[in-house]
Amino acid sequence: MSSYNLDEVKEMAGGDEDFMLVVVQTFLEEIPPDVAAMNEAIGNDNPSLAYQFAHKMKPNLQLFGLNLMDQILTIEAWAKNGQKKGEVPQAAEAITKKVDVAAIALKRDFELE
Repeated sequence: MSSYNLDEVKEMAGGDEDFMLVVVQTFLEEIPPDVAAMNEAIGNDNPSLAYQFAHKMKPNLQLFGLNLMDQILTIEAWAKNGQKKGEVPQAAEAITKKVDVAAIALKRDFELE
């Protein structure tokens, strides 16, 4: 079982392998640093900054089939609704782990080491 799903990427690329590679490379360049920045914002009790990074990542996480919407929504709710931090650290940890595993697999599968 793969840690990611490229069905939507393939559909968007329309069979263009070079375009798919660019999409994967862009994901690898942008999402792990955004996850780190989101985690830093959470650690610094900065819900609005955490929201910005979580919200920015949402389309890419969906595009790669990472199924992290519940966790993203938890972080967004913390920022938007002034909710207690509560489950935010666990949500961030789940996002971090899944993105890390997917990034390693994408690098391997697309020979980008």
